[in-house]
Amino acid sequence: MSYLRFEKTLLTNLEESLPKEILRTNRSGAYHCTTIVGCNTRKYHGLLVIPIPELDDENHVMLSSLDETVIQHGAEFNLGLHKYQGNNYSPNGHKYAREFECEKVPTTIYRVGGVILKKEKLFVHHENRILIRYTLLDAHSNTTLRLRPFLAFRSVREYTHQNSQASQEYQAVDNGIKTCMYPGYPELYMQLNKKNEFKFIPDWYRGIEYPKEQERGYDFNEDLYVPGYFEFNIKKGESVVFSAGISEVKTRTLKKTFEDEREERTPRDTFQHCLINAAHQFLNKQNNEYYILAGYPWFKCRARDLFISLPGLTLAIDEVKKFETVMTTACKAVKQFISEGHTDLKIYEMEHPDVLLWAVWCIQQYAKMVSREQCREKYGVLLEEIIDFIRKGGHNNLHLHSNGLLYSNGHDKAITWMNSTANGRPVITRTGYIVETNALWYNALRFIADLLGEKESTIFTESLNELAVTTAESFVNTFLNEHGYLLDYVDGNMMDWSVRPNMIFAAAFDYSPLNARQKKGVIDICTKELLTPKGLRSLSPKSGGYNPNYVGPQSQRDYAYHQGTAWPWLAGFYFEAYLRIYKMSGVGFVERHMISYEDELSSHCIGSIPEVFDGNPPFKGRGAVSFAMNVAEIQRTLYLLSKYNY
Repeated sequence: MSYLRFEKTLLTNLEESLPKEILRTNRSGAYHCTTIVGCNTRKYHGLLVIPIPELDDENHVMLSSLDETVIQHGAEFNLGLHKYQGNNYSPNGHKYAREFECEKVPTTIYRVGGVILKKEKLFVHHENRILIRYTLLDAHSNTTLRLRPFLAFRSVREYTHQNSQASQEYQAVDNGIKTCMYPGYPELYMQLNKKNEFKFIPDWYRGIEYPKEQERGYDFNEDLYVPGYFEFNIKKGESVVFSAGISEVKTRTLKKTFEDEREERTPRDTFQHCLINAAHQFLNKQNNEYYILAGYPWFKCRARDLFISLPGLTLAIDEVKKFETVMTTACKAVKQFISEGHTDLKIYEMEHPDVLLWAVWCIQQYAKMVSREQCREKYGVLLEEIIDFIRKGGHNNLHLHSNGLLYSNGHDKAITWMNSTANGRPVITRTGYIVETNALWYNALRFIADLLGEKESTIFTESLNELAVTTAESFVNTFLNEHGYLLDYVDGNMMDWSVRPNMIFAAAFDYSPLNARQKKGVIDICTKELLTPKGLRSLSPKSGGYNPNYVGPQSQRDYAYHQGTAWPWLAGFYFEAYLRIYKMSGVGFVERHMISYEDELSSHCIGSIPEVFDGNPPFKGRGAVSFAMNVAEIQRTLYLLSKYNY
């Protein structure tokens, strides 16, 4: 039995099945995302969604969906499903679904009378092509299959509507057609590995609705263009492969390509294998550079997210080469930023003041999990350049004060991971001495001094240690309050007493300015006020402005984003801190918490972990369907647990 498997009872109940989404990617920016019953509920959903650099920096929905119709004795049974106005769903193909599972690839079994049809979908790695294999498992009479493509040719940020500019022209190619709705777009090739008849019956399907967009306060309906349909006979036991891509394929190779690609997939048959599979989805290769996307379906590669998530997505699952490959691109970006103040690579938000410090933390994990000597050889020079750049005031918003702490101005722009904005200003103004920035700073000073000092103690490494002593003393004096927890930020006489999770980093890092008793105090208050089954809350319910439900239109969600929502990636650092203090006696506690994350794998985007959760029960998953930092830190927690369970 498959680990991720859903039966007829759930599939035919749209209240249960529509919230469950499935994501597959090609590791080069393209993806397929929809619900497990094939009904698109977001404008970001589609069978073939690809980046088109010639147009812009967004993804574009080329092929929105593909409706299958089973024909026997002249009777037609449409397996598609779309939502229209007034909560009307048509053609209600989900009622024929008997089983959905995705151990290797997303697979649906349909039963229409005596016909049992299996549908399997996969993306070809590093190619903008989705393959769908149909296998007729059983049939008692002649069976015909009809495939009707719904085309969008639009950005994921926009909608398409019936218009006279859309081209209806098409050309025949090997066992299929190619077409392009608008200038500037690549041609879409739709082909099968079997001879078929394409019937050109152009039409627009109007008023298709996306309820997830309606929930989020956006426009939510569009029209999709259907050029016609492909039709072919299929025999019992026969498999036919449909291909949609932006280049022509030799159709005789489709069956082998499908089989070869399927065998490369990591089986999603355990909690950890699901996380490994999810981790692979975030890799993004563009022009021989390798990135980590922050999440799907709308995030790009963000510098902070890259450095926080990379160790968990690679090193924690023993994929060292992948870490090194991504870091090659990341190091170029860091060096360019240090020398020129910007980067031409597709890594965004490099200018945020804590990013270089997270880069040091990321490299530190390589030293711990792979080799300190290799780390020194590969990244030692870069570490020295980063610390020198900061100490000498090279960053225009990261100022080293005489007390050893780093100061940043966050009055007018959000500069930390708590980056929500409203009306052009930060929702949460975190400015001055920011607690996690300075925890990162102390950790970086000690780590670099130790790593480089192992080879040769120099004036440089000694100066880092001397500075760290000053930093540690100032950190405790500045942030530790009489209640035993850390202030979130301090700017002159302004002190933020809100109980927020950013203090946990000071207890989690290898090098901390806190002693064991102080770390325990931080962990205790995080446990009492912030810990949920889905991560740490971004704000304590006892603090002013607590807003735990990430729902409603954009403005409403912006004010809730970091005001009480729960984040799984923060729990990764909490668990690390917890294990530092309680060691073996804390293992059972952490393992019990892992169960709630395993439960999530079949609740939202199956096999992955979403961006954020409501801070109050039932802790519903919200935001992006798959989020790199969350997957990474839960995976890294499993790695930490494995070290205790030898």
